[in-house]
Amino acid sequence: MHEAMLYDRLTSGRVRCRVCSHGCVIEPGTRGICAVRENVDGTLVSLVYGRLIARDVDPIEKKPLYHFYPGTRAYSIASVGCNFTCLHCQNHYISQYPREHAGRIIGDRVPAAEVVSDAVANGCRSIAYTYTEPTVTVEYVLDVMRLAKEEGLANAWVSNGYFTEETLAAIAPYLDAVNVDLKGISDRVYHEIVGGNVRPVLDTIERLTEAGVWVEVTTLVIPGVNDGADELRWTAEAIVGISPRIPWHVSRFFPAYRLVDRPPTPIDTLERAGRVGREAGLRYVYLGNVPGEGEETRCPECGERLILRSGYRIRENRMADGACPRCGTAVDGVWFSSG
Repeated sequence: MHEAMLYDRLTSGRVRCRVCSHGCVIEPGTRGICAVRENVDGTLVSLVYGRLIARDVDPIEKKPLYHFYPGTRAYSIASVGCNFTCLHCQNHYISQYPREHAGRIIGDRVPAAEVVSDAVANGCRSIAYTYTEPTVTVEYVLDVMRLAKEEGLANAWVSNGYFTEETLAAIAPYLDAVNVDLKGISDRVYHEIVGGNVRPVLDTIERLTEAGVWVEVTTLVIPGVNDGADELRWTAEAIVGISPRIPWHVSRFFPAYRLVDRPPTPIDTLERAGRVGREAGLRYVYLGNVPGEGEETRCPECGERLILRSGYRIRENRMADGACPRCGTAVDGVWFSSG
């Protein structure tokens, strides 16, 4: 066990966790919503510090991050636990593991330095904190991020964005990129499907952008949940209101976990979502889980095809120092420089 960061000691041995936006008040001997942070005799501890359930080398496009060192590899790590209870979670077998296994914690004990050395040995450009929510194991994640920076590696989060301003202040000096999963734009979706509220997520996206972290947003479009015309338009407009330069990935849903009573998202629904995003003013909109033209990066000014993708592979990259070779328009993102 490892003492947690960002918590208050209250009366009667209770503690209040300030890492995520739930702000759990935790009684002695019990855990927060994430199921991996426990009050032990008035001290909040992380039960997953240094315990990894997953380690893998992924293309950065899998996160998905399309405007962040395209074509490079990310060393991806995760622990069990999550502060959301999404009914459609594709990684529920690890994100919900403690909740569904009587609080059991599993995972290999891996020192932070070993993660970084493995990433370097595998030729990775970055370390990605992914598969489950990195916020719930932020103490360990921060230790890895600090060492990664010392080795010249970038740090990328794949997150639900449900963390506090205090947590952001702690990670921002080491965080280079994040893909935030915006489940929809209504509290109804968050209450019924996710177990949270939308406002803290939008606040996080805005704060990350203001902090200079590269941000991309993903919305899984689920039939009958968040695929209505108004819902999609309001979601796109909310992102535009923060920055039209944020890439929006609208991804195809497939039945999973406890949400198996509806079909996969029709392709024409995703195409409609893409049009909605562009009409709202977003410069970059991508169709996820659907190979084809929806994966291409095009110049927001002249429409020239700049990056051709096939799945998670880069087939062609025609950009020069982050700009369109045809019209010279700078393309938003984090790119390699020939200089």
